[in-house]
Amino acid sequence: MKKILLTAMAVLTLFSCQNDNNETTALSAKTVAKKACATDDVLKSKLAADPTLAIRMNQIEAFTENAIATGRIVNGKIQIPVVVNVLYRTTAENISTAQIQSQIDILNEDYNALNADYNSVPAAFSRVKANVGISFVLEAIYRKATTKTSWGTSDAMKSTSTGGINATSPTTKLNLWVCTIGGGILGYAQFPGGASSTDGVAIDSKYIGDTGTAVYPYNLGRTATHEVGHWMNLRHIWGDANCGSDLVSDTPTHNDANYGVPAYPHYSTCSGNPIEMTMNYMDYTDDRGMFMFSNGQKSRMAAIFLSGGSRASFRL
Repeated sequence: MKKILLTAMAVLTLFSCQNDNNETTALSAKTVAKKACATDDVLKSKLAADPTLAIRMNQIEAFTENAIATGRIVNGKIQIPVVVNVLYRTTAENISTAQIQSQIDILNEDYNALNADYNSVPAAFSRVKANVGISFVLEAIYRKATTKTSWGTSDAMKSTSTGGINATSPTTKLNLWVCTIGGGILGYAQFPGGASSTDGVAIDSKYIGDTGTAVYPYNLGRTATHEVGHWMNLRHIWGDANCGSDLVSDTPTHNDANYGVPAYPHYSTCSGNPIEMTMNYMDYTDDRGMFMFSNGQKSRMAAIFLSGGSRASFRL
């Protein structure tokens, strides 16, 4: 088991979303060959603003490790209601209901091993590929016109007081904000343990679903699959550090993020030179290059829905 004690400084170091080449600011858009997820960069800011967040995340991590070690993983189907909050200035940003539904369909496929490319998982990882067994249902769509050209990652889109839309019942519903984020950011999520009022996932309107405004090579809805993974307590597969830890026992140690669609097998430069799981949803590859979660990741996600877990209120 890959483990780490999450002190405030450790969290800042482990979950930094910027590599040495400053991915978050240097990537111009998802239409280039690199992917920019701001989840860990946002976490860095939240930890600096609220030192108690590190304590809560430490408690969640301890609970998760204990749940996995003792086998206390929730049984039965978990169904997550989704509320989509669309903030638009242009017609293109006011994405269609069909495009939103396509994203919900993709989440259901990816989290239930129903995606067409699931069988493309290489034999080396066939024993650990997972059917997570979590489903999603679209409950409501709220739309709001705005004059803002971009929203950034300060959570402004999540509050009516800053021109956005307040979260709807965030302890029992996954709130998804769709807007132009800007700065080359595809999307970001809030890890378990954060404030309820900002809990959820933000996705740029150009990278939702697989129709309408969705832009290649991120036009298969995997940005939301990746960000919802963060919302359910998954880290980037490379641990946001050279040969870092994603706190999962059955994923290979990656030396860094991967981009595009790496040729298989792609070897890590870390100890033992393992084959990297570049097709994992928590890497940075193009949408067509990611198509699996691992059993270890499934266990981490399941743990937060246990009684006493940070998202136990979502259980049916």
